[in-house]
Amino acid sequence: MEQSNKPDQSNSNGNEYFVIKAKDNGVHVIGLTRGQDTRFHHTEKLDKGEVMIAQFTEHTSAVKVRGKALIMTKFGTIDTEE
Repeated sequence: MEQSNKPDQSNSNGNEYFVIKAKDNGVHVIGLTRGQDTRFHHTEKLDKGEVMIAQFTEHTSAVKVRGKALIMTKFGTIDTEE
């Protein structure tokens, strides 16, 4: 089997990274759990210009972003103001 010299863009679980960049102060990033009961399990507050690099994990099934931000994924960029 041949090995590729391309860097792996995901972690060992195959979960890809996404980036959240705050366009204003006070952007909230909220992680939600997996399982029968979806719950908040982690929150972060970002100020203007701050960047958070995140990924979905065995514990995180969804992320909620509240505030003015850019969310960049392999599928494209989402602007929360549009």
